[in-house]
Amino acid sequence: MSPITPEEQLHIIRSGAAQIVPESALLDKLKRGEPLNIKLGVDPTAPDIHLGHAVPLRKLRQFQDLGHQVTLIIGDGTALIGDPSGRNSTRPQLSREQIDANAQTYVDQAFKVLDPAKTTLRYNSEWILSLDMEALLKLLSNFTVARILERDDFRNRYANSQPISLHEFLYPVMQAYDSVVIKADVELGGTDQLFNLLAGRELMEKMGMEPQVCLTLPLLEGTDGVKKMSKSYGNYIGLTDEPADMFGKVMSIPDELMVKYHRLASTVPVDEIDAIEAGLADDTLHPNKVKRALARNIVASYYDEAAAQAAEEQFDLVFKKHEAPADIPEFAADLTPNDEGLVYVAKLLHEAGLAPSVGEARRLIDGGGVKVNGEPLPAKAYNVDPALLAGATIQVGKRKFAKLI
Repeated sequence: MSPITPEEQLHIIRSGAAQIVPESALLDKLKRGEPLNIKLGVDPTAPDIHLGHAVPLRKLRQFQDLGHQVTLIIGDGTALIGDPSGRNSTRPQLSREQIDANAQTYVDQAFKVLDPAKTTLRYNSEWILSLDMEALLKLLSNFTVARILERDDFRNRYANSQPISLHEFLYPVMQAYDSVVIKADVELGGTDQLFNLLAGRELMEKMGMEPQVCLTLPLLEGTDGVKKMSKSYGNYIGLTDEPADMFGKVMSIPDELMVKYHRLASTVPVDEIDAIEAGLADDTLHPNKVKRALARNIVASYYDEAAAQAAEEQFDLVFKKHEAPADIPEFAADLTPNDEGLVYVAKLLHEAGLAPSVGEARRLIDGGGVKVNGEPLPAKAYNVDPALLAGATIQVGKRKFAKLI
C-alpha cells in the first residue's frame, strides 16, 4: 500500500474531482490500509479517445500510483442499450461488430495511461448477457419507475413529451449491477454520471454489500476554451495525435485553463500543481513558461521525453522563427485545370487532409487561414492558377502543412 497517510491520499484524490459522495466513507476505506478496488466503466461507442476521455483514466492511474487496484469494465453489454446520460433522444444502437472493434481500440489507448499490472480488464457482457428472465426481474425490482425518472435527462424528456424507450430504463440498473459483480469500493464517472453511480451505491446496499463511493470528474473544455472537448467540435487533442500536433494544440488552450489541464490531463504531482496555481495567481510564474511545461508533460506521457523536446523545437521553428517544419508531409496533387484553366483549391485542401470538408476549406480561405508558400489566399479565392500550386507548400491554420508534388 501507499506509504503516505490516508489524509494525504485523500488530498491527492480530491485534486480535480467534482464530487466525492460521501467523502467521509472514502477516508474510512483508505484508513483500512488495504488496496481498494476502483471501478471505471466505459461503453465503446467510438473508436478514438482524446484528453477529455482520458480524464477518468488519469484519475485511475493516480489511484494505482497510491497502491490501489483498478477494474476497467468495457461495457460491451451496456453498449447494446446505449447510455442515455445527457441525451435528449434515444442513442442509436450499435452492432456487435462495431462494439468489438471500438472496444479493442479503446483498450489499446487506455493502456497508454493505466498500469497493466494493477488493472483488471472485464467485459460486462460476461454477466449482463447471461442474465435469465428470473434474474433480470429480480434485479429490476430493486428500482421504481419514480426513482428512474428522477434522472434529469429522463425527467426532462418525459416533461417535454420526448420519447423514452423502455430499454433505456435498464441502463442505470445494468451499470449498478456491474458494481455489485466486481465489488467496487469506488466508482468514477463524469458529472453527468452521478445518477448512475448513486444507483450502484443503492443497489449494493440493498444486496447487503458495503456501498461504493462515487467520484465524479468535470468535463474538460477543448482548445477553444468554451465547449467540452469533442471531435465534432474540432477542439480535441487526440491520444494518437502526432507529438508536434499535440504540443501545438496544448499551447493553444486559453491561459485560464492551464491549472485545470494540469489537474485533469497531466502527470504533474498534485503538490506541484498547487504551487503552480499559487504562482499564476500572484504573477510569480509566467503563463507561457507554465504552458510549455504542461505541453511537454502531456506529450511525454503519451510518447517520451525525446518526442516532447522535438515537438517543442518544431513549435518554436514554426511560431518563433516563422519557418515551416522540416518534415512536411507530401501530397500528390492532381493539378489538372478546369475549363477556366484553374484548380479548385478548396477540394484539394480536403483531399490533402488539411480540411475536414470542402465547405470548411472555403471558410478557412475566407478567414485568411490558408497560405500558399507563406502568402495567404484572399477571400473567395477558391480557384487558383495551377502554376501557383505546383511544388508549393500549403499551410492551413497554425499547424497543418503539406508539400504538393
